[in-house]
Amino acid sequence: MTTETASPEQRQGLRRELKFVEAIALSLAIMAPTAAMALNGTAVAGLIGRAVPLAFVIATVGVMFVSYGFIRLTRYFNSAGSVFALAGATLGPRAGFFAGFALMATYTLFTIASAAEVGLFGQTFLDGIGAGNVDWLILALIAMVGVGILAFGDIRVATRSLLGMEGISVTLILILMVVIFAKVIGGSAPSDQSFTLSVFAPASGISFSTVAVAAVFGFLSFGGFEGAASLGEETNNPGRNIPRAIFTAVVVAGAFYIVCMVAQSLGFGLSQAGIKRFSESSGPLGDLGKSYIGSGFADVINFGATVSAFAATLGAATAASRILYAISRDAFAANRLGRTSTRSGAPAGALAVVLGVALVALLAYRINGTSAVNAFFYPGTLGVLLMLVSYFVCNTGAIVFLYLRGERRAPVLEIVIPLIALAIIVYVLYQNTLADSLVYPYTVFPLYVAGWLLLGLLIAVLVPDLARRVGDGLAREEGLRAAGSDD
Repeated sequence: MTTETASPEQRQGLRRELKFVEAIALSLAIMAPTAAMALNGTAVAGLIGRAVPLAFVIATVGVMFVSYGFIRLTRYFNSAGSVFALAGATLGPRAGFFAGFALMATYTLFTIASAAEVGLFGQTFLDGIGAGNVDWLILALIAMVGVGILAFGDIRVATRSLLGMEGISVTLILILMVVIFAKVIGGSAPSDQSFTLSVFAPASGISFSTVAVAAVFGFLSFGGFEGAASLGEETNNPGRNIPRAIFTAVVVAGAFYIVCMVAQSLGFGLSQAGIKRFSESSGPLGDLGKSYIGSGFADVINFGATVSAFAATLGAATAASRILYAISRDAFAANRLGRTSTRSGAPAGALAVVLGVALVALLAYRINGTSAVNAFFYPGTLGVLLMLVSYFVCNTGAIVFLYLRGERRAPVLEIVIPLIALAIIVYVLYQNTLADSLVYPYTVFPLYVAGWLLLGLLIAVLVPDLARRVGDGLAREEGLRAAGSDD
């Protein structure tokens, strides 16, 4: 048997230097609250009219159930691989590889989608200020260059940049919401809208099943809430700070989404005409900014959404590279993708692969004539489906580890929480794969996802010694964490 000598880069590994605030920044950036609020309310309004905020209340509660498994498990296990380690430690190395393989693809697809979103919102912003019609691909490529500069550098700079960018864009929306509430309550709204809590009750004739379908759109606004888990090897006191970051990200985003949707619903008005304007708006925040403050503020809102989309691109690329790095390091011997830069500590090889795949995909979309909107929704939908599978595996692992294996680690009555989470995930998966409302090409996306999952399963089962290497890697990480627990 030959013994391979690790290079200095391999020995160094990721640097543990992030604080709680920097960890939560990654989860918030991937969710991209500003971009979510700029797009995700219109379809809900078309389904359930005035009760858009109710759908987001239900979605927030649902995500709280789904986040339970991540919050519980990251108290015990923390790795750059996120679900790769969480599922691996609870269900076994092959399940860990399978889940990590799925989530790695999710964040790579989110990188592509978010870069296209930069082009989408950037076009709207530049058109609004009279700068002309700039091709969305040019803006996406500029964003990719910026992501590369930040992602290959110090992770502390990247995460603080994420927090700053999301902070700016969220602040702009908060200003708009304050103005909307002030004018609606004060009786000076553009169309004489008045304040009412009926936004939390669907109009007669709308069934609960329709509200549940609408809540799926709200649920998808939380995609990436667990992103902080991929910083498990770079965050101080991860057993405390990573669970806190995930929980806080869900609560803060949920509260923001609900209040923002109340403001948007009241801002457009609850009449049939107002609901129609909301459901048909291509940029509801920009339209409201123009109506309530002025056209100049609408441009500011669109700029904020562009910044938020850039932050989401950086966040997704950061998470994808960490998971690819962890899988490469633990599952495949002497792999260049499992090394970090001696200069910055970033997983440079894994980052190069993620950004390279995203670049090729963006160019292919543009060559094919795909619009910026579809270049966002196509990879975003594929990523969500893979993400839901990884969420299902993680929550299954939580049930096994916390309640069924050896010492019980949580109150037995709490087992209902991950069980409900599994039901929610299955329902959302159904609505995104088998529902009658799906149209081409969304009807074939589940086949692409199934193909990727099958590939991951075959690698996990057929690659010689993969399970042993993954198991050894997870055990080594657990030992290193225990040795450094007093730092």
